[in-house]
Amino acid sequence: MKPANIYTYAFLNTPTSDVYLNLPKGNVAQVHLINGTSISAIVEPEISSNSFQNDDEQTIQMVLAHDRVIRELFQQTTVLPLRFGTYFNSAANLLNHIESHTQEYQDKLDSIQGKEEYTLKLIPQSFKEAPKPSGGSGRNYFLAKKENYENQKKFNNAQSEEKYSLLNSITQIYQSSMIVEQHPEEVRLYILVNRDEKVLLSEQFLTWQKACPRWNLILGEPLPPYHLM
Repeated sequence: MKPANIYTYAFLNTPTSDVYLNLPKGNVAQVHLINGTSISAIVEPEISSNSFQNDDEQTIQMVLAHDRVIRELFQQTTVLPLRFGTYFNSAANLLNHIESHTQEYQDKLDSIQGKEEYTLKLIPQSFKEAPKPSGGSGRNYFLAKKENYENQKKFNNAQSEEKYSLLNSITQIYQSSMIVEQHPEEVRLYILVNRDEKVLLSEQFLTWQKACPRWNLILGEPLPPYHLM
């Protein structure tokens, strides 16, 4: 007998009888709940991983559906998002997995209850050199070149100080609810914020912008806790 493919989007606390969830459409069909004792799963059955492994367009559609389903559920309740491509080959194996990891998933759900994840991007500004004297040689040219070099060094040092000061400030405010990713072109911070602190976050963002004049700061929209879980 061919095993079932159960694509799994997220875990959540098993809804009580008075909780109604508007379950969205998945990639192909309607998603539904598989209820465990205290932790349940949002799933879409009969999706084979082989159906998209060699199809880039289909893979993109599935990634978009995965994100959409989690976001729609996130608007209704606290969910623990799972990575794209999470499968179980039977409902029994899924439930066994949940039961053996109940405490772990319960702790994670408790830690993100009523919270949203924000992405804060820090994009470094480029140093703008002062124009050099025309001619490309001579004492004034080399003095200007030396001055530009020293000013760029000061700019880079100040830019680095701004970044580390900001990271330290955010860490003190949000403590363990932050992950930092360093990339050559930008720095990304993932911050977990209580839903009732949106106004405070907006005010803090303005303060951070003023404290980092050598960076361009971009604050993303509230998302499910993809990174902080």
